Amino acid sequence: MSRQIITSSNINQTDFVSNKQSGKTLAADLKSLFKFPVLIANAVPIFAGFWLAVYFTGASFAANAGTFLLTIIGSTLVMAGALVINNWYDVDIDTVMSRTKSRPTVTGTIPLRAVLWIGITASAVGFILMMFTTAAAVQYTFVGWFVYVVPYTMWSKRRYTLNTVIGSISGAVTPLIGWAALAPVSHIVPIILALIIFIWQMPHTFAIAIRKYDEYKAADVKMLPVVHGMEITKRQMAIYIACLLPLPFYLFSLGTAFVVIATVLNVAYLALAISGLFVKDDMKWARKMFLVSVNYLMIIFVMAIVVTLPWGG
Repeated sequence: MSRQIITSSNINQTDFVSNKQSGKTLAADLKSLFKFPVLIANAVPIFAGFWLAVYFTGASFAANAGTFLLTIIGSTLVMAGALVINNWYDVDIDTVMSRTKSRPTVTGTIPLRAVLWIGITASAVGFILMMFTTAAAVQYTFVGWFVYVVPYTMWSKRRYTLNTVIGSISGAVTPLIGWAALAPVSHIVPIILALIIFIWQMPHTFAIAIRKYDEYKAADVKMLPVVHGMEITKRQMAIYIACLLPLPFYLFSLGTAFVVIATVLNVAYLALAISGLFVKDDMKWARKMFLVSVNYLMIIFVMAIVVTLPWGG
């Protein structure tokens, strides 16, 4: 009798561990499917855009909290839907590339049909929520979704190196979405922030393309270093970063501290890019460029929020 009780206990414990592991696996699969880090990186500029619209229009954040929630949740769901559809469509590429072989679309842990429906449903629910904000916010959200799903994912990515430029449009609309949910996008601040994201995405993506050169080549994805080589790619990275230099000077409305810090970041970023023209180890340099680029954008947008807090600059 006691032996049976011990056996049952062991079975229940095994089932508990198995269920716990399955839960962790599902969470990891969903995190990969929704490209969680990318999702967060896009949500920050949306929040910043809304926050800055509140600041410059003299509106009350508390009074517009409902609009904010609809905007941040709705736009995030739309972006999540676009990213999931991208995963669904790119399963052939992801099967070849080492860094994406663990995605549920490749492993089969989530059926492709289910992935597609998840993407469509998330997009639809997101757009429904956005419709309770403003028409302009919906339009910018649609531009971001459409450009990422159709011209980028389904057309240019496999054909042209310009896929990076096209894809950059999707990220660039994020501060415009947040601002447009509260006020017309006629102010210089959201326009310059959108331009910063658009330009920044080029060297950021090129850094990834250099690091994953062999994988992109094997998958036949038309990334710039794969098609035209490392030297041209590194030169273009320096040129794009140089284009960032004048942009902070259009943002003096955010305060002198913001302009100075942003300029220092730009100069340091450009110096690192120029050093790449002389390095022998492209991979090591590209890793540094990637890390700097990720932190660069986050610092810019967090700083824009901080200096406009009641106790900020």
